[in-house]
Amino acid sequence: MPPGKQAAESEAAAPMAAGARLEAMRRHVRLSRLAVWTLIAAGPAALAVAVASTPTTVEAAAPAISSSVRTVAPAADPGGYAQVFVSAWLRSSTDDATSAQARLAQSLAPDVELPDPAAGAQHAPQSVTAVRSAQRDGGTWWVTVAAQYADGPARYYAVPVAAGGTGSSFTVTGAPGVVAGPAQARAATSPYGVSVPDGDLTSALGEFFAAYLTGTGEVSRYLAPGVTLPAVSPAPYTTVSVQQISAVEQTAAAEQVPADGTTVHVLVQVDARDTGGRWPLAYELTLRARSGRWEVAALDSGESGESGTAQEGGTR
Repeated sequence: MPPGKQAAESEAAAPMAAGARLEAMRRHVRLSRLAVWTLIAAGPAALAVAVASTPTTVEAAAPAISSSVRTVAPAADPGGYAQVFVSAWLRSSTDDATSAQARLAQSLAPDVELPDPAAGAQHAPQSVTAVRSAQRDGGTWWVTVAAQYADGPARYYAVPVAAGGTGSSFTVTGAPGVVAGPAQARAATSPYGVSVPDGDLTSALGEFFAAYLTGTGEVSRYLAPGVTLPAVSPAPYTTVSVQQISAVEQTAAAEQVPADGTTVHVLVQVDARDTGGRWPLAYELTLRARSGRWEVAALDSGESGESGTAQEGGTR
């Protein structure tokens, strides 16, 4: 057959085949409708049987991908546990293993031997404080504990502690060892490098601390608008005097109070006195200029929300 005639017949066959497929689909739809109407006419029972016998294909929904987030609880610091042990251990004696302190030490460290102090020796410390905790492998820790004695320097003990898997259980695994205390850290250079002479700022702070620490006057008189700061109550001191003021900004040392809104940060050295003696204290404050006077905008205590911290947004 010539190629041209073969191509013509192929082009003619394509629509014919498509038409045949379309007609077959139409017949299938007509037959399906007829079958349904026949079942309806036959009654509900026949329809139910037909539905039950019809194979049904159910496409299962893709399972939801579970994103399990594994949260690992931070390891609990056994510093407090070691502190309680050392306090009880130093107050214990093999001569009185049934005392409350001995029983406590043995319950915290079952395999640790009690000390054997000399008769009449003052071996009990005034206070015991955990000062450092270092975590090791396998859930074990070294805890350094300081014991302060009334008639001598502090003595430091290194205590080995094992922690349970959940961090909620501990045990002292060995006797404490006397070690050297932590080295003294080198402090950063103070930002308060400007010396503030006597003047308006010094006077304002003297009056503020008199109200804050001795109850002389109202603290609110010396606060910036929107700042709340209650006086220490009951008043701990009878007199207070400002000894030295250092500032971060040079503006704090100016002879005249600067423009409204000017803010400075100062460190104030204070001498406070009561019936028990003289107490040198130090405070970091933020002051703000307004209407030709300095007002306290914040008393920095190291943590926001702590008692004694000036807070913005309050009422005067």
